[in-house]
Amino acid sequence: MAEVIRMPRMSDTMEEGNIIGWLKAEGETVEAGETLAEVETDKATMELDSYFDGVLLHIAVKEGQVPINGVIAVIGEEGEDWKAAIAAAGDVDGGDDSSSDAPAAEEESSSASPAAAPAAPESEGDRLKASPLARSMAKEANIDLGNVTGSGDQGRIVKRDIEAAIEQQSSAPAPSPAPAVAAPSPAAAPAKEEAAPAVTPFAYTGGGDNFETVPLSQMRKVIARRLGESKFTAPHFYLTVEINMDKAISLRKRINEVAPTKVSFNDLVIKASAAALRLHPAVNSAWMDDHIRINKDINIGVAVAVEDGLLVPVVRYADIKTLSQINTEVKTLAGKAKTRKLQPDEMQGNTFTISNLGMFGIEEFTAIINPPDAAILAVGGIIEKPIVKNGEIAVGSQMKVTLSCDHRVIDGATAAQFLNTFKDILEDPIRLMV
Repeated sequence: MAEVIRMPRMSDTMEEGNIIGWLKAEGETVEAGETLAEVETDKATMELDSYFDGVLLHIAVKEGQVPINGVIAVIGEEGEDWKAAIAAAGDVDGGDDSSSDAPAAEEESSSASPAAAPAAPESEGDRLKASPLARSMAKEANIDLGNVTGSGDQGRIVKRDIEAAIEQQSSAPAPSPAPAVAAPSPAAAPAKEEAAPAVTPFAYTGGGDNFETVPLSQMRKVIARRLGESKFTAPHFYLTVEINMDKAISLRKRINEVAPTKVSFNDLVIKASAAALRLHPAVNSAWMDDHIRINKDINIGVAVAVEDGLLVPVVRYADIKTLSQINTEVKTLAGKAKTRKLQPDEMQGNTFTISNLGMFGIEEFTAIINPPDAAILAVGGIIEKPIVKNGEIAVGSQMKVTLSCDHRVIDGATAAQFLNTFKDILEDPIRLMV
């Protein structure tokens, strides 16, 4: 019996997947492990691999959104009845049959010239058809999508097309330098200064509906839904403290003289948060509707900004990892996040989240809790300012942090005790070494 391929759950929060392009066509032979299609989830653009050997008998949904477990294709032996396989699986309608209803003339054209080059990418209005992964790769490699020929469904530009363009770009000869243009001789300057031209009156013929409509990505939809639910379901309250980072700055400098990798201030914040959570387990918890779950493991989610949203890779067991281990892991996960290569298990299991905007010059902000966590720490930048030390005014390196808490789980006193411990650790960071 032919195998019915369904939309898998590729992340813990995924409710539907958006098929953005097939890398195999109906009638092609497929081996287990080969990539069938590119699927956009709520967190990343991922490749959907086949678990079976055979022929791709039917594509039920060429592109668009499909709910979890929805039928997307059928793989079997050549000539098998794919409709019977779908009926036997309980999906009598067989999904969207648009892929099998192509005009006869189009079928004849494709069978008459199988070796023809793929069509140039069609446009969606003024926008080229390209997968999000291909767009990200093209932007990183500084490649104009208008010069790339798509080999995906309906001329869509996919990953392999960008890889080919990058290879072609690297092998192309470097352009010859432009001839130098001699500077004009001082003698050529006019003897008499000309009068300045009159100012042209302002004239603008635009106006009206002057805007651009940007379609929502799967990631943006899920961010809107989940954070909306968090903000309006979990009663938030906020606590802010200011931390003197003078000793943390000195310790970081000493650590980086001997560490195998350069430790960042964000690494110190992650480690200090994990140490404080170990002493205040009520903050390392989650609201589960009919009970509160206090997590024994400390898994820190680290918010990473990407082109069209926000991803939160997770540093597991942060309390028992060294600063160098945390640094290496965060760099790896952040790199994967920016190239949309994070795996689902790398974005699951967080028990507490940190959002750091200090590198953007932000002094203080509040963050929305990242479900299922009961708290999130918003970290601002380190700023030199006058402070009072031992009764005298001195210059101190100060950092503000704001803890957002779910009041269903965490009380104000509990949150305050956690923040005081966190502050004490960073103001005397030798405690991180013991």
